[in-house]
Amino acid sequence: MTSRLTPDLCIVGGGSGGLVVAAGAAQLGLDVVLVERGRMGGDCLNYGCVPSKALIAAAKAAQAQRDGAAFGIAPVEPKIDFAAVMDHVASVIAAIAPNDSVERFEKLGVRVIAAEARFEGPGEIRAGAFSIAARRFVIATGSRPVAPPVPGLAEVPFLTNETVFANRVRPEHLIVIGGGPIGLEMAQAHRRLGSRVTVLEAATCLAKDDPELVAIVTARLARDGVVLRERASIQRVSGNGAGVTIELAGGERLEGSHLLVAAGRAPNIEALGLEAAGIRFTRRGIEVDDRLRTANRRVWAIGDCNGLYPFTHMAGYQASLFIRGALFRAPARLDRRLVPWATYTDPELANVGASEAEARKEHGDAVRVLRWPFHDNDRAQAERATEGLVKIVTGPGGRVLGAAIAGPHAGELIQPWCLAVQRRLKISAMASMVPPYPTLGEAGKRAAGSYFTETLFAPRTRMLVRFLSRLPG
Repeated sequence: MTSRLTPDLCIVGGGSGGLVVAAGAAQLGLDVVLVERGRMGGDCLNYGCVPSKALIAAAKAAQAQRDGAAFGIAPVEPKIDFAAVMDHVASVIAAIAPNDSVERFEKLGVRVIAAEARFEGPGEIRAGAFSIAARRFVIATGSRPVAPPVPGLAEVPFLTNETVFANRVRPEHLIVIGGGPIGLEMAQAHRRLGSRVTVLEAATCLAKDDPELVAIVTARLARDGVVLRERASIQRVSGNGAGVTIELAGGERLEGSHLLVAAGRAPNIEALGLEAAGIRFTRRGIEVDDRLRTANRRVWAIGDCNGLYPFTHMAGYQASLFIRGALFRAPARLDRRLVPWATYTDPELANVGASEAEARKEHGDAVRVLRWPFHDNDRAQAERATEGLVKIVTGPGGRVLGAAIAGPHAGELIQPWCLAVQRRLKISAMASMVPPYPTLGEAGKRAAGSYFTETLFAPRTRMLVRFLSRLPG
């Protein structure tokens, strides 16, 4: 027997984006159905942001025991119970899970169906024993890790971000394929937790980030003992119960106990029957306009499944655009300038807006780049965390076009610059800000202030000040 449902809104996918839409729509009084075939909370809660940051926190605690000498504290090599570390990771997930649970959403009035969804026409989905004909649909099915086409890889066991947090045995030698954010975060964390780690990257590490700042991050990873092999050409992967062997170009062979593949992601759209709904898509994701609407005007696609920005916060942002645009009928278009992202290595690396290269391509000589090193920040000196740089990109009239920070807590420090980019602020607004002392945030203010240094202390300005000083009163 098939039950027919006719809600105002049907959401496919219970990850970050889908849950924001479901909670918002239900609290606005709409009849909402949420279809999720896997675990509520999606990749972020179960396999991504939450467990990775919990593991990184454990690794940071271990590293702190090694780094005490500069503070007059005798350094020690920490004793690490890897299984207990993974218990910590699991407990963090468990603490957050109730916020994303079926029970919470049912209390909000959302009907949750645990099944795989498939379109049977432009306005109808089949999910288990239910046929759902909603007024509107939101696809928020996320993405999954994919493996590169390396000979032999499919025949050997390997970890991905979906399985690495279930591993309770510390790798003796972890080989990571992929030098992007996930690969480097996991590489440094495992190294600090006692594993030997080698990263193999086909191009360059963190290739989407500013090379000047990437160099700061990779230098620290190298000092931690992570072996970074850029432009590595993997010829074959083989293995047995004892580990894995990587054959590189030129005949070099690497032996590892565990293999982590972090070399890309693909949208979860194959099972949706998009053709039946008249929805256009490519291998990168579902095609959407600036309102996130698909070729089927009754269907929107948000988050990783549309292939635009593979970040949890962008899924939430896109969910808010749907609520504002589709439900309130307010002007709500995707603003591509507002995309921040951060890599949670130590030091962290965070970005927002245009890079130096992008800005120069559009604005040429009108671009000015401002820098301020953490070495010149008092709080960074006090905490012995002086590795890093604030880099601000300004355009015509001193408008803030972008910012990038490599340094301690960069993911937090980038936030005022997110506002500057969003509100199209001029650098004078950031330079006139009064931060408390001593804080790391002062580095951003000092970078902003350097925009005016040349003019402020120029000979003509000095002459003017001397003249004004001679005037009475």
